[in-house]
Amino acid sequence: MTTALAIVLALLAAAVVMFAINKPRMDAVALIMLTALPFVHLDRREPDGTIARAPVITVSEALAGFSDANIVLIAALFVMGDGLVRTGVARQLGDWLIARAGSSETLLLVLLMLVVCGLGSMMSSTAVTAIFIPVALRIAQTTGVSPGRLMMPLSFAALISGMMTLVATAPNLVVNSELVRSGATGFHFFSFTPFGVPILILGIGYMVFARRWLADRNDEGARTRGRPTLADWVEEYKLAGREHRVGVTGASPLVGKTLEEVRLRDTSGASVVAIERDRKLIQPTARARFRAGDILLVDLFAPDADAAALRQQYALEAMPLSGAYFTDRSQEIGMAEIILPATSELLGKTVAAARFRDRYGLTVIGLRHGTAAQERGLQTRELHLGDTLLLIGPWKAIEELRSAGRDLVIINLPAELEEVLPVAGKAPHALFCLALVIGLMVSGLVPNVQAALIGCLLMGALGCVTLNSAYRSIDWKTIVLIVGMLPFSIALQRTGGVDLMADALMSAVGGAGTYVVLGSLFAITAALGLFISNTATAVLMAPVALAIAKDLYASPYPFAMIVALAASTAFMTPVSSPVNTLVVTPGNYTFGDFVKVGVPFSFVVMIVCVLMVPLLLPL
Repeated sequence: MTTALAIVLALLAAAVVMFAINKPRMDAVALIMLTALPFVHLDRREPDGTIARAPVITVSEALAGFSDANIVLIAALFVMGDGLVRTGVARQLGDWLIARAGSSETLLLVLLMLVVCGLGSMMSSTAVTAIFIPVALRIAQTTGVSPGRLMMPLSFAALISGMMTLVATAPNLVVNSELVRSGATGFHFFSFTPFGVPILILGIGYMVFARRWLADRNDEGARTRGRPTLADWVEEYKLAGREHRVGVTGASPLVGKTLEEVRLRDTSGASVVAIERDRKLIQPTARARFRAGDILLVDLFAPDADAAALRQQYALEAMPLSGAYFTDRSQEIGMAEIILPATSELLGKTVAAARFRDRYGLTVIGLRHGTAAQERGLQTRELHLGDTLLLIGPWKAIEELRSAGRDLVIINLPAELEEVLPVAGKAPHALFCLALVIGLMVSGLVPNVQAALIGCLLMGALGCVTLNSAYRSIDWKTIVLIVGMLPFSIALQRTGGVDLMADALMSAVGGAGTYVVLGSLFAITAALGLFISNTATAVLMAPVALAIAKDLYASPYPFAMIVALAASTAFMTPVSSPVNTLVVTPGNYTFGDFVKVGVPFSFVVMIVCVLMVPLLLPL
């Protein structure tokens, strides 16, 4: 062992230890390694016989990961995943899974793994993971299940999808290419499926059991738990029973008149919160003109307001309501709590005189002085310093309220704000972009990274994402972690670490039985995958596997297959595969979580593969 190899192995061991204790955080460890590796030097013999010292990897090579096609692909898929979230596709898919699973967390986990593995068998496992992370987060938010109990099953299913078809993951293609190069016929598209299906079944059963080992750490929940919900405010401000939904008939005296002309607040104690027209919500401004067929969302705030009398007076038709105080329309209508500071010009005015709708496009529906909420007679209530007001209206108007200046201060926004879709009507466009990218990836017409970039550009052109949202959607900690660990692959190759391990394997098990040889090949390939990418592992181990097959005068197919399956068995650490790295942050996992859950399952997969491969691919 050379000094350079010893130093590289020492750095690798230090990185593993820091990952294990989670100090410093993983992306910082990756940056430390990226910076340290160029300081390791190796003695090289020049053509003239002299010995020259050169770095194992140059700084340029250490930083080359930032331009790596796979890294760009991951970043592009983050953007596409954000497009699915912003347009509501992730919400709809999550809701579909929840509807099918009902209240069963077990069935939810099973369906999630089946869908992820099914899609992942036709496209990159990294791609399918990036796409399904927002879906899983949506499911966690809706059901109250910790993201940590869904993200690792998601990553396991994505990794198992690499064992389903020839094109599901890069190591399969690498091994297949090596087979063809050696003169053998390559694998067929579904050659991997007989191995992947039983492993998926075992994986689902294992995760149903092993999820109990994953702690309920929910950072997202911690961020939103302190926020009130719309339902909390309905109860706190005693709004229940005040909401009504009525339709404007053709005989109504409201038809053709503006809201300012009718003055429902003064004549009937009613305030129009919003107008439904052609399945869209319209802001009720003073000049908004009523039409036959309009549906009005009305707040009866006056103590003596009578809904039946209102309908009779204006020829309105009662319409059904499906949520307490319009909370079912939380995608379009929101609420906000504000407080009046000492500098406010609204102090001393009544709520009616303050003209909140004209100023801010919002309606006052609740008022609290101290801890007591005033139930009725809001419009005549004089505003005092420290009064808390509850406003309702379009989310856009609430967002603009932030710039209201000295007159009012927002003190609370509801938890539902996190679920508002910025571009709810663009779901078909996002699905078209996703289908196009999947089609391009499956067909192989263009490289995967180019397909993903085409999808991102189309999403931007169609309004599914913006440049700002695209940059925000990329998890830079994940990108840095992957890039920082890539140089180890080059360093281990150049210092002879990989060759040393391959030679040791051939001398140790070259004359042993078939199962021992296959098991050793699987174990070494999986172990290498702990430290270098599974694609690089396949590149290094495929020639070794075929050389052993030749020495044993055996068929190359079982040996090539065992390397390909082992390369996808990257369950053991968060850096074993980009798939694992992607779920670390949303699942709030530590290094130990992957070791605890991934190592036992890796042994299960190894046993299954070593037993099945010789049976299905005879020697």
